[in-house]
Amino acid sequence: MSLITDLTRMYLTRSVKPFVFTNDFDQVLPYDKDLSFGLYVHIPFCKSICNFCPYCKSLYNEEAAKRYIAALIKEIHLVGSRWEGKRSASSLYFGGGTPALLSESIKDIISALEEHFIITEGIGIELHPDNVNTSVLETLKQAKVSKISIGIQSFQDKYQKVLQRRKFDIEALSKALKAVEFETVSMDFIFALPTQTFEDLKKDIDMAFDNGANHIAIYPLIDFTFTKSTVPIMPKKEKRKLLDEITKYCLSKGYERNSIWTFSSVKNASYSSMTRDNFFGFGCSATSLFKKQFKINTFSVEEYCKRIDENILPTALTNRFVKRQRMVYYLFWKLYSTRLDPKEFEEFFNVPLNKVYGLEFWLLRVLGFLVKDEKGYEMTLKGAFYYHYYENFYTLSYIDKMWGIMRKEAFPGRIQL
Repeated sequence: MSLITDLTRMYLTRSVKPFVFTNDFDQVLPYDKDLSFGLYVHIPFCKSICNFCPYCKSLYNEEAAKRYIAALIKEIHLVGSRWEGKRSASSLYFGGGTPALLSESIKDIISALEEHFIITEGIGIELHPDNVNTSVLETLKQAKVSKISIGIQSFQDKYQKVLQRRKFDIEALSKALKAVEFETVSMDFIFALPTQTFEDLKKDIDMAFDNGANHIAIYPLIDFTFTKSTVPIMPKKEKRKLLDEITKYCLSKGYERNSIWTFSSVKNASYSSMTRDNFFGFGCSATSLFKKQFKINTFSVEEYCKRIDENILPTALTNRFVKRQRMVYYLFWKLYSTRLDPKEFEEFFNVPLNKVYGLEFWLLRVLGFLVKDEKGYEMTLKGAFYYHYYENFYTLSYIDKMWGIMRKEAFPGRIQL
């Protein structure tokens, strides 16, 4: 599997040089003030641990959570104090973990960020279904949260059991969402579970939009090697059929496709922290992406707090891009939105897309993965599936390896991918 991704990387970067992540970092982060960027904050705490979840997480402990929030706010000031005045940020997303567990602290975190950033396009946060009640929602709304994402995974008992999730009160959730309104109410689902059919997913999609959602995200189950998941993976042909059926159904209902996995029932509903190309990340395991480098914070909550106590950024690893590597990274995540504007590529890299990857994009059109219009390139159903298929290779070859190491080592010396 890694051979496919390695050969693809070498061809697209025109180099045998791998992605190298080293244990060094810049205390002053090298962002380009002329480029737009987003903000991400990671809250790792959960009431219980889902076996299939690969993200950095820790069982909730009140004392540990208080120490972590204090360190998180200090990290924000360590970064933000390096420049004068405020910088404009397109959006802010809280991920986890279960960030809404600490709903009372969200306002303080946002206030710290607003000392250094002007957030222009909204604030989003993830919730477990158990967190969806009027008290929590009102607290979040008072803190200026405008978008929420609820990790439903499935409304159906049989799949909640497969994922070892607790049942939740759908009626109470729906009432709370009606009582406290947000610009975007997104619900997350997992597809490609054992025996799962299109009818199962259609039922989940309909229930989501009938119970307060105006946006949905349907992600495939990925079998990370370091998780304790025992859920078998669906074969490729069945998975492709499901993805095509989900997409066609959502489009037939008039839902707008926002990215590979997301659809909205109203135009202004959006929720994605993944399609931004430049961003600052705060908190353990949070990543930051700039024009010339990528960095990731330590996965250890304890070591994160220790570093911050010493007034040192908690960066575990840094990758300093060569130009072609950055181009590949740019294209990979831009295409996640299913569209690519060649003009934006040229503005970012100061070179026309056609000059560097003209042959490749011609071939993608010939193979039926992309179509071209006056706005640029758009992914087809076939292209969307193969994007997912390649992302799966990339995830299991690169991300799985990196995260697996970082779960064991707070500050690895070097990782080569």
